[in-house]
Amino acid sequence: AASVLGQQLSSTYLENVFLGFTTLGDKLGEAASGAHQLADGAAQASAGAAQLPAGATALASGATQLGEGATELSGGLTQLADGTRQSAGGAGQLAAGLGTVSGQLTATAPDTLGAAAATNVSYANAAATATQGLAGTYQTLLAANHCIPPATPTTPEQGAVCLALGQLATGITDSATNAGYSAGYAAGVQKGLGTAAAGIDQLTAGASGLQSGLGTIADGLDQSATGATGLASGAAQLSAGGTQLADGATSLADGVSALSTGTASLADGLTQASASIPSYTDQQAKDLASVVADPVRADGASTTLFGASAIPLLAMLALWFGGLASFIALQAVPRHALSSRRSSVLLALRAFAPAAAIGAVQGLLVALVVQLAAGYDAGAWWTFAGLAVVAGIAFAAVNQALVAVFGGAGRWVSALIGVLAVATGIASTVPGVLAAVAGLMPTTPAYTAMLAALTSAGGLGAGLAGMIVWAALALVVTIIAVARRRTAKPSTLLQPAPALA
Repeated sequence: AASVLGQQLSSTYLENVFLGFTTLGDKLGEAASGAHQLADGAAQASAGAAQLPAGATALASGATQLGEGATELSGGLTQLADGTRQSAGGAGQLAAGLGTVSGQLTATAPDTLGAAAATNVSYANAAATATQGLAGTYQTLLAANHCIPPATPTTPEQGAVCLALGQLATGITDSATNAGYSAGYAAGVQKGLGTAAAGIDQLTAGASGLQSGLGTIADGLDQSATGATGLASGAAQLSAGGTQLADGATSLADGVSALSTGTASLADGLTQASASIPSYTDQQAKDLASVVADPVRADGASTTLFGASAIPLLAMLALWFGGLASFIALQAVPRHALSSRRSSVLLALRAFAPAAAIGAVQGLLVALVVQLAAGYDAGAWWTFAGLAVVAGIAFAAVNQALVAVFGGAGRWVSALIGVLAVATGIASTVPGVLAAVAGLMPTTPAYTAMLAALTSAGGLGAGLAGMIVWAALALVVTIIAVARRRTAKPSTLLQPAPALA
């Protein structure tokens, strides 16, 4: 229960970890996209910041020029204020003079000039009346001398009179015109004197107002000059600040450029990190978590010795050494093989029969012991029992062949095979050469078949076939060895037969 609970907790934790990898990869991808956008914006900001120093320098230069212009403006406004005050003084003097003229004109002109104007009007009117009478006489003379068309002079004297009258007509006309003008001028002068006096009074008032306005303008110009001086001072400070701004803008441009480069590197690193982190679906994370939580498992019938391989290995070794023990007690080749009339095959089988019976009984006994110890189900046990019986018979045949061929040394070879089977079955770190040799030994098919019968490992059919092949080959070798024993030289016939063959 503790193992299952621990495995479940580990599997759940690892599943969340693997899904966290997927989420982390997605978030890193989003961070990489944002970092790329930030890098692009930083690159644009770097380009804009690179233009700031030139603009700040231009601002400082313009502020310097502004300060110089404001200084000049202040001086000019001061001079203009002084000139305006002088103009105000002149306007005051003009107002005073106009007041004097207006007083004099008002005091004397209406009486003196008015009377003269009236006398001129009377004279002009009389002149006009006389001129009109003269014009009537002139017309009578013109008619009498035939000077008015369509009449024409009839005598040279009339022609001369007409010529003289023509010249006289021009003078009379001019006199009449001038007399009319004189009368009009005299009347206009009389009227204009009053208007002139009123106009001079207005000019006097205007000159006084001009003096006051020019004083106000002069005060305003003084204030403007003071403001221009302050503007010049502020422009100087602005120029100094523009110079500092240019220096700071240069540092800012360098910093933003470094930021752009660093952000681009960060974006590339995040992209690589996002691509490097594995991504799993829910099912993939669940499957992988179950494998990682329990990566190696050894299933067996018990937790002793070698797990599921212990019983097949021990059963195989018991039957192998049982076959070896059989041919310590029994003869591999009959003593009377040389003198017997029976065939070599029959002799070999008669020597093999008791060992095969003992091997079959040993296999059945081993299967019963295994069932008592492990308690397998009926199907698995019957399969194992049948394989144990076949293995006991096959091992008897192989041990007979070893003794028949090598004599007593064959028993040592059999013991060496058993030891090598134990070593390769227990240790998984045996040299490759020994493992290859163990795969060719007659014990390997029996072990493979028994292991397949008791576990989910495959190879039962191959193991059974291997045991049958080894048994058949061993019988053939034994028959050959028996046949060789039945052939002897004459000298050997005199020697006594060995007690044990």
